[in-house]
Amino acid sequence: MRSFLTLLFLVLAQAVFAQELVSNRQREIVLKSVNVIPMDQERVLENQTVVVKDGRITGLGAAGKVKYGKDALVVDARGKYLTPGWAEMHAHVPPVDEIEPMKDVLVLYLANGITTIRGMLGHAKHLELRSKINSGEILGPHFYPAGPSFSGQTVKSAEQGAQMVRDQKAAGYDFLKLHPGLTKETFPAIARTAKEVGIPFIGHVSFNVGAWMAIDAGYSSIDHLDSFIEAITPGSDTLVEQETGLFGSWIGYRADPALIPKLVKGLHDKNIRLVPTEALAERWLSPQPASAFANDPEMKYMKASEVQNWMNTKNNYNNNPKFSKEHAEKYIDMRRKILLACQQNGVDILLGSDAPQVLNVPGFSIHHEMKFLVGAGLTPYETLRTGTVNVASYLKKPDAGTIKTGNVSDLVLLNGNPLNDISQTKNIEGVMIGTNWLSKAYIQKELKRLEKQ
Repeated sequence: MRSFLTLLFLVLAQAVFAQELVSNRQREIVLKSVNVIPMDQERVLENQTVVVKDGRITGLGAAGKVKYGKDALVVDARGKYLTPGWAEMHAHVPPVDEIEPMKDVLVLYLANGITTIRGMLGHAKHLELRSKINSGEILGPHFYPAGPSFSGQTVKSAEQGAQMVRDQKAAGYDFLKLHPGLTKETFPAIARTAKEVGIPFIGHVSFNVGAWMAIDAGYSSIDHLDSFIEAITPGSDTLVEQETGLFGSWIGYRADPALIPKLVKGLHDKNIRLVPTEALAERWLSPQPASAFANDPEMKYMKASEVQNWMNTKNNYNNNPKFSKEHAEKYIDMRRKILLACQQNGVDILLGSDAPQVLNVPGFSIHHEMKFLVGAGLTPYETLRTGTVNVASYLKKPDAGTIKTGNVSDLVLLNGNPLNDISQTKNIEGVMIGTNWLSKAYIQKELKRLEKQ
């Protein structure tokens, strides 16, 4: 009797555990009868069995044709869809001296199917965080940190900028993050030294640098479409920075779409990737009022004071004397035209939304980003590529970005087909990151823990 009760307890405990977080390098995890979106082309492989072990896909094939051990954890995925995990290529992890606050942000990313992040505001503690994620000590997406910001405040001379590049390369950061305020003297020194030591530079394009100098210098990625509106707006070179607005928002209504092909060709010829952060623009710089976003359900994961700051920032934009609804609509439309032209002419777009930032909650904002990319004219499949195939290529990870035997097991299980409806990316049933299976029950429990309002 005792042995029966012991066995019953173990079976029940295993069932409860399976509903939460499973992390085991040796145990197989099986997704059974699942529809696979492999992302090698636009297709769905129906009724497949996917076997994962030790952070790799070890089996993939028609249901009933793939073998796995009797001790495997089997997830019934009938009617569900499996896609590679997505990336957030303009993520922010708290730049603080303690790791604990960083871990909560990592959970928000994972809970939304994001298995890779690129940190865009560096801190020395991020190097330790990356190491602990890689070793499995901390649960989080694959983390590629940029170093502390290069800006008009931190770089006062060409020599200082060059030394900062060398220091950050030696420290072990993956990227250099550029912010506004660099000049025609400091920027070339940074770019030249970065090429010499072999570290890519990314992010903003300073007003006094401009799109054409940035393209010639060979940015690894330009984020926010920063400087693009100015580059296609006649007469913008006669204006001061305050007159153009954030990302050209005050002048975008008179940008000339006939100049877009030249811009796109420059990006393509230099193999410069684009991280649009379109969710930031279409929420913050849109003609909509702040009240349109105040009750978004994901706001409960941010402190009330932070949300209020965002509302104030949005209201300040809409109440600015330079603002008009018509001009804002034309500005957003011009951004969409640039995005679509990039997609149609071979410029790789990388999925990134910029969070936490005005009206963008970490993790959740990537689903807004995908919706806006589709709104700009990309197909759902092209949009999914921006966060999977394109990112794997950019990061030089041939074993990632698609679902096939031997690839890393960074996966998202969805209840609907995102190829038909991109909003299904929000309909998450579970997330696989390496050797960790995060069930819906586990994700919901963690999200509940993180509610701040």
